[in-house]
Amino acid sequence: MKVTVCELPNTWASSAKVQGKLNLHLESEQSDLLLLPEMPFYSWLAGKKAPDAEAWKKAVNDHDTWLERLADFKVPTIASSRPVLKGSTPLNVGFIWTREEGVKYVHEKFYLPEEEGFWESSWYRRGNGDFNLVTINGLNIGFLICTELWFNHHAREYGKKGAHLLLCPRAVGSSTTGTWLAGGRAAANVSGAYCLSSNYNGPNTPNMDFGGTGWIIEPEDGNVMGTTSEQDPFLTLEIDIDLAEKAKSTYPRYVED
Repeated sequence: MKVTVCELPNTWASSAKVQGKLNLHLESEQSDLLLLPEMPFYSWLAGKKAPDAEAWKKAVNDHDTWLERLADFKVPTIASSRPVLKGSTPLNVGFIWTREEGVKYVHEKFYLPEEEGFWESSWYRRGNGDFNLVTINGLNIGFLICTELWFNHHAREYGKKGAHLLLCPRAVGSSTTGTWLAGGRAAANVSGAYCLSSNYNGPNTPNMDFGGTGWIIEPEDGNVMGTTSEQDPFLTLEIDIDLAEKAKSTYPRYVED
């Protein structure tokens, strides 16, 4: 199958030009799955320290509207995370959309940063702590939303449950790009699953830019198959799910806890 990762400006949801370029890429590459950055259909809220309940509601509504438009993209499966209100509780929830079944909500983000540019625990609450696989068209998929990538025991547990793909939608600054790529490699290696990540690029706060660098990492040795850049913001590669199956029986995946 073919999978696509990307890096997008924070304002891409209001840019017909960027959307058009992404759609042309998806159509020409005949991708099967697109991963978008974290909470992609509204400007990044957590760049500001003070939470704004009305802005959160607006972001929820804009994501609702965009989910109705996903069929316009030339790809059968799209994944990311989105803001929701669960009752009155704000959460960041991973979802997978398919052309056949619509939106399936999979995982509530649990580990939340609280620092310059990423005041997430001020803006929304921790999820329920469930890290469960979902099976879509025969693929076993797990989410590690941004900061969750650093809690590597979840990647290992996903692998033990039979994960083929780990999806890591991110909103990450430019100063830590190499560190994040190392984290993605480790997650792929301990799980025996492909690790896919998409991020924003361009401005976040006056003192911080997003770091781009979406990636696709293979499951056997955690080698980087490819990354995005500002010049080449979309990356589509063929992956072999059989390799993720075979990787579960080799080192270090077979070692008992």
